[in-house]
Amino acid sequence: MSSTTELQSAPAPNFGFSVTHQKVELDIDLLARRLKGKTEITISPHSKELRIVRLNCRQCDIKRVTANGRACPNVVYEEPYSKATLPWEAGVYQHHMLRKKIEPQLKSPPEEELIINLPKSIKIDDLSPFSIEATALAGPRSSVGLKDENLGELQSVRTAIEPDRRCTPVTIVIEFAIPQIRDGMHFVGWEEEDLRYPHAYSKSFSIPGGACCIFPCVDDLSARCTWEISIKCPKTIGDAFSGPQPSSVNSLGGLPNGVHKDTLDPTTDPFRSNMNAEDLALELAVICTGDLTDEVDDHVVQGKKTSTFFCGTPLSAQQIGFSIGPFEHVDLAEFREGVEDDKLGQNAVPLHGFCLPGRVEEVRNTCLLMAKAIDFFTLEYGSYPFSNYKLCFVDDVFPETIHTGFLTICSNNLLFPADVIEPLERVSRQMVHALASQWMGVSVIPKERTDTWVVVGITYFMTDAFLRKLFGRNDYGFRQKQAADRVVELDVGRPSIHDTGAFVGLDPFEAEFLALKAPLVLSILDRRFTKTGSASGLSRIISRVFLNAKVGDLGNGAISTAYFVKTCEKLGHAKLDSFFAQWVHGAGCPRFEIGQRFNKKKNVVEISIVQRQAEPPERDLEKDTFMRDVKEEMNNVYAGAVQPVFTGPMTICIHEADGSPYEHLIEIKEAVTRVEILYNTKYKRLKRSKRQKERIATAGGAEYNADGNDDVLLYCLGDVLQSEEEMQQWRLAEWPKDTEDEMNQEAYEWIRVDSNFEWICKLSMNMPGYMYLSQLQQDKDVVAQLESVQYMAAQNEHALIATILMRTLMDTRYFHGIRTTAAAALAKHAKEGDMDWLGLFQLEKAFQHFFCYNDSPIPRPNGFSDRAAYFVKCAIPRAIAKVRDHRGRSPIRARMFLLDKLKFNDNSDNEFSDGHYLATLMEALSEAMASKPSPAQDMDGDFSFDENDGDDIRFHNSCLEELDRYRRTDEWLPSYHNILSRTALDCTRILSTAGVIDNNPSHLIQYTRDGTADELRLCAFSNLFDMGVSKNDAVLRWFLFAMGTDPSSYFRSYAFRLFGRVLAFIAIGQQPNSSRMVQQQNDGLIIEQEASTEIRKADLERRTTVIGALKALKAEVQDNETLKRGLWTAITSPTLSFPEIKELLDLCQQLYDPESSMVVKLRYPRFWRCKKVGKGKLHFSHTDRVRTTPMLKRLPPSLPPPPALGLQTNLPSPSVPKIKSEGSGGSEAMPPPPQGRKPLFKPPRRPSDGEQGSARPSPMTETRPATPTADGEKPKLKIKLKIGPPKSALAGGK
Repeated sequence: MSSTTELQSAPAPNFGFSVTHQKVELDIDLLARRLKGKTEITISPHSKELRIVRLNCRQCDIKRVTANGRACPNVVYEEPYSKATLPWEAGVYQHHMLRKKIEPQLKSPPEEELIINLPKSIKIDDLSPFSIEATALAGPRSSVGLKDENLGELQSVRTAIEPDRRCTPVTIVIEFAIPQIRDGMHFVGWEEEDLRYPHAYSKSFSIPGGACCIFPCVDDLSARCTWEISIKCPKTIGDAFSGPQPSSVNSLGGLPNGVHKDTLDPTTDPFRSNMNAEDLALELAVICTGDLTDEVDDHVVQGKKTSTFFCGTPLSAQQIGFSIGPFEHVDLAEFREGVEDDKLGQNAVPLHGFCLPGRVEEVRNTCLLMAKAIDFFTLEYGSYPFSNYKLCFVDDVFPETIHTGFLTICSNNLLFPADVIEPLERVSRQMVHALASQWMGVSVIPKERTDTWVVVGITYFMTDAFLRKLFGRNDYGFRQKQAADRVVELDVGRPSIHDTGAFVGLDPFEAEFLALKAPLVLSILDRRFTKTGSASGLSRIISRVFLNAKVGDLGNGAISTAYFVKTCEKLGHAKLDSFFAQWVHGAGCPRFEIGQRFNKKKNVVEISIVQRQAEPPERDLEKDTFMRDVKEEMNNVYAGAVQPVFTGPMTICIHEADGSPYEHLIEIKEAVTRVEILYNTKYKRLKRSKRQKERIATAGGAEYNADGNDDVLLYCLGDVLQSEEEMQQWRLAEWPKDTEDEMNQEAYEWIRVDSNFEWICKLSMNMPGYMYLSQLQQDKDVVAQLESVQYMAAQNEHALIATILMRTLMDTRYFHGIRTTAAAALAKHAKEGDMDWLGLFQLEKAFQHFFCYNDSPIPRPNGFSDRAAYFVKCAIPRAIAKVRDHRGRSPIRARMFLLDKLKFNDNSDNEFSDGHYLATLMEALSEAMASKPSPAQDMDGDFSFDENDGDDIRFHNSCLEELDRYRRTDEWLPSYHNILSRTALDCTRILSTAGVIDNNPSHLIQYTRDGTADELRLCAFSNLFDMGVSKNDAVLRWFLFAMGTDPSSYFRSYAFRLFGRVLAFIAIGQQPNSSRMVQQQNDGLIIEQEASTEIRKADLERRTTVIGALKALKAEVQDNETLKRGLWTAITSPTLSFPEIKELLDLCQQLYDPESSMVVKLRYPRFWRCKKVGKGKLHFSHTDRVRTTPMLKRLPPSLPPPPALGLQTNLPSPSVPKIKSEGSGGSEAMPPPPQGRKPLFKPPRRPSDGEQGSARPSPMTETRPATPTADGEKPKLKIKLKIGPPKSALAGGK
């Protein structure tokens, strides 16, 4: 794989004009999902030669276009969604033909759909810089990009023009209509079967092509202007369902909000059968970007109102959002403390929350911290860029937060009541990040896509800064360390964060990785600034960026990497070229191997630091990342250049024997660094000698007096369970004598490398275990404590390590994250044999000590007021579920423990919900049960089964009944987000794939029906496919149909990810029941079969390379007709947007070879039926019988010589139609036929001598001889043919 990254982002085109102001008027019919609108776009041409204006516009029907009041007759527009299908019966093999039709909309950025040719009568002249118009263009309403004095480069591509070259503005007015809204807006609750409160909102415009689905605009993030938005909609829900009413109707004496009594009758409309009069009277509120300037009732149509909003801050069309619904208002500013209100004064920002009826308390609980957060950001980083901030919670939104100016549209999934404590940290981080995005992301935008890391990094840096103040330094440090470890694990063979910005939107992982690493890079930069003497660190730089954007020094509000680097260097007074080259433009993370020893002769500590870079490993493909690998392979996303050596300062802290930490700053410049650090302490081991004396005195029943001693002892954690009695009860171990002697010989307690957390790296040090113990007990930094616990968890099982972990778990002074990590590590020490299930015993005893009655395994009633205790209570069952014996099975003792805790759970006296705790117990019990086959299978195949251990069928059934009991309970009393039902489905999948229960997918299929909650429905589909049901054509057809037609963008987004996992199962060759097969191999006879070299090579290739996996996938699905039809039906569905269509077309491109073919359907010819109508008329019509074989051409039979004139002939000629002659004279007419018979045809005349040998005329064209009339004219012929049932066919033509 190449070491370069090919960027796919095309530069933004320069259209030759800038948008200075746009006015939008929308009249939305919520029930019919259509709208009428008008937009007025004021543009500033860049030159006098501008004659063509290109705009983005989708799904609109353009009615009229004018420029400066003059009609524009030459307008080119073709609705792009009408091209998103092929006009014949195509299939997946014609994917390239469909892609070619919609290729302009699949580009990034997409091509403009609306092309307006300005009339020749419009003259564009240069504008005087002193005119009123020029002053208006130079003001805040202008989106003109100027040159930055520091960087000397244009800050905007699309809107950059010379400041001395301005032209007269042009106002373009477009009237349009959308007969059926397909994209850009989402409607909830307007269908008959949808019982939710009706509302609608604009969808995510994070990528180009979303905003132009609602109104014509320049759909680009850099095209920013001021806005005036007017939205007309019904006043109430009843008005929306009843339709517009004439203005002459008077509503006096009716219900509130002008609703008529007759419109509130639920029986009159099936759509309102589930709503009562009170619901129909709810007033619809419009929440939109900008300040509400006016709201008036419509004077033309009663029951409608118009809300007008103005935004004086330049924003792009992608940053405009609105929502319409029966929202209730919550004043979130009431949570602002009085002291903060006085401190802010006029800078206090109004804060509003909007939610659907009945969810006010959830909004109050979820947004409790928002007032404190916005005040923190205002004081720390500068004033809020807008006049107010609004949060609106709606259904089905994806992603869960949509960032627009003034407004964040949030998912109702983020709301949680006060009695649910589990999602507090996760949701708080999302909400604070949404607020921070108003500063960086909406007000300030990235200049190029590769500058996205700056916006993402600063936004999450601000979020973490506030959460550190809210949750404390321990929580902040613990999460930072976990994030750094995750980055080290993921950042192997990846592009740099600078290059990753070009691929944001390719796969969700790209944005997730950027959100993980970018704030960490800024965090280590902030620590380096703080160490060099900058008191405010990076906060001062961020506030300067916002200030420059506010005063206009940051052109168009677009920030680039070069601008940010220069600002950091200017305010940080340091050169940062190497830092940004390594961490921003470079890829990967360093790995350090550190050696240390004390040189007694020199009285120094010798430290060697060896730096290595991780090579991209030959990893196996995984089902969860397979589609990401495929997309990156298709788009040439390659690994970035690996840094040979990461350089920079590193802090080494040596905790010497006197208890004092001595910090030493070294500089890493080469791959191998060796330093000698002077030792400072005169006496050794004073601290530990005092501890030993104290322990001896305690054992003898005396009290140790430290007066008069020179011993030094720091306060240390983990000093619980120290007495001999407690050690025996808890089966704790002491250090061996030889190890204590070795400890006494050490010159220092422990050494910490990178003690200030200035590196994103992996450290490996040859430090003894007792030094890690000292670091765990005496270092106050939670990062140091986590490093020690991670070291203990990596060691082999040992009683001494189990003792250390146990004391860490039992000491409530530790941060709860350290305690839960220690509990998880204890499961490794629960082994039979010499360990005698020590870890299991200690986990059980810890749970009994904290949460059970004295000397009883029965748990006390739940009480979750202590959050740390709650996390520990959930961590211990998770750890016990992982305990295994030598056969890989969970012991009966562990399963009985989990069953008892689940069965005897009591939440009657708890003010908090126990849904997540019960879900933890259910999942733990299922995981433990899955390690062992069912008793019947076990007795048949394992002769070591002991009937006395209680592991019988009755216990097995008791576990299954307990799991099913909570599932049934959740159907009657739903838990938060149906957590119990979702966990029950997960348990079914775990037990089924392990062979513990029968694989019966019918139980899960019922949860996939329409109307089920999206999270529960997706969980059911996921478990079905993990159980191998994707091979069932009916299930696969149903899933593809749901994926392509479900109106919820939330459901479709996660369904796309789930479909990728289904294909990964097929491509990689993983079978859902692989765990069961491995179990059978471990427990029974292993059958070995030698495979050919080609088969083994192909199997290895499909498991390790994307090309091999795609090749195998292509061969597997080639004959799956259900997949072909379902996939093409989803592609051509009128529900999907262009990004979703593109994703499916990319998939077809990998699975099916293109075939440029067209299926033409021709109807088989049908047999004719002839019916005599009368009056000389015949009726010809088709029969139901079709002709499937070609018919030879039939020539008319040869006619015998005609008889003399006046005689008749009875020659049959069924193929000749009836010809009726009408002449003016009757003397030359043929005599009438005899009575009783009618001649079929007129007798032909005898050919003359001149006609002998000439071709006989066809009977179809045979005519009467030319008979002179009284006027000398020939007689006219009238031919009547009647074919088919329509009577119109009987009419003849002259």
